[in-house]
Amino acid sequence: MLPPHAPERFRDRETLWNEVEKIEQHPKAQLAYSFDVTLQNEFSMEENRQLVRQFLQDGFVSRGMIVDYAIHEKDAGEGGIQNPHFHVLCPIRPLNPDGSWDNKQRREYLLDEHGNRIPDGKGDYEFKAVPTTDWGSPERLEAWRQAWADLCNSKFEEKGLPERIDHRSYARQGIEQIPTVHEGPAVRQMEARGIATDKGSLNRLIRATNQKLREIARRIRELLQGLAEIKDQLNAPQSPVLADLLTQRLEQRNAGAWSNKAKIGNLKEFSELVLILQERGIVTLADFDAYMQNFQKKSAAMTAALNAKSARMKELGELIRFAGEFKRVVPVYEEWNSIQFKKARDKYKDEHEREIILFLLAKRKLDAAAPDHRLPVKAWQRELDKLTTEYKLESDQLKPIRDELKELYSIKSKLGPFLREAAQGKNNETRKENYAQEEETH
Repeated sequence: MLPPHAPERFRDRETLWNEVEKIEQHPKAQLAYSFDVTLQNEFSMEENRQLVRQFLQDGFVSRGMIVDYAIHEKDAGEGGIQNPHFHVLCPIRPLNPDGSWDNKQRREYLLDEHGNRIPDGKGDYEFKAVPTTDWGSPERLEAWRQAWADLCNSKFEEKGLPERIDHRSYARQGIEQIPTVHEGPAVRQMEARGIATDKGSLNRLIRATNQKLREIARRIRELLQGLAEIKDQLNAPQSPVLADLLTQRLEQRNAGAWSNKAKIGNLKEFSELVLILQERGIVTLADFDAYMQNFQKKSAAMTAALNAKSARMKELGELIRFAGEFKRVVPVYEEWNSIQFKKARDKYKDEHEREIILFLLAKRKLDAAAPDHRLPVKAWQRELDKLTTEYKLESDQLKPIRDELKELYSIKSKLGPFLREAAQGKNNETRKENYAQEEETH
């Protein structure tokens, strides 16, 4: 897709990218922005195509960008794509109104207090490079992500479907959940045949961890909400002493007990609850509330640490995989690059296009991670193994947190009736005082 001032010959992608490479002089110059965007299974492919073109026209082409895109349709067949998506490549260098290539950035010279340029000691002046467009800014990327989410959600609403997507991460949405790794058709086929894979194992670990985190978050929310309601009801400067309320509970239950065995059971329960409170230094309801607030912070910190480890594990897994693929396809790329005659070169490219594209993709990823072209695959694997072990240990540490929450939840549920009675009693006393004041006034 081309803006109006782009040369018509750029509709041919081979012509376009050859000219992009020709205009760049630096061997490590970045040529294009690359995007991968998921399509929605709830829409037909024709509806998805319309959304893609609208999204690219409104967000990219209208800004003067050239867009080269490819849609991968869903194919449930053997080796097919399970998730429809599209890829986008946009040249970084903008076009002038006459269709010629413009600069990607310009110099902005630094000035001293007198407004003069500052010499850099090498015969030039100090400057900073300023992009000529906002296409590479985080704000523009955020706007594109939100625009795609808005388009899809509008389509969901138009079709009367309840589904919605969100361009924000789980953390930004306030969801304590760790994202899983994209598996792809090859991994899913292996898993379906009972063959465990690194990605499949990592996703199983992440899903188990997410289940623990959801349970912890739910219990914390319920406890804090219950405590807040009781505090609002009491509305007293003096927070109730929990041991007194537990004693009231013991006496009440013993009054209705039919046997000494039942009374002994009540006493045992009372002792256990008091011990739990003493071990945590909880004396009053305010102490309980403060303890739960700290507990929530602790849970959030553990979630953040697990998220950070998970993200790095995914990154290392991808780097290791790309390193293996790179080694495998280098001979194919070198063979293609050595062919001099265009006809033979094009034929070889058609026969090995997948390997050549994979080489270029792997090279881009690996160059960013290892600019010196030395791939520390063993070091990456050691770091991944270390992080995997640490992740499992930290994930296991969520169990005692859940157990403690269970104990605290039990205390709150047992104290609830007495706290509500205390609040009701206080409200009755307030009403009596107000009534007495009204009588005196009359």
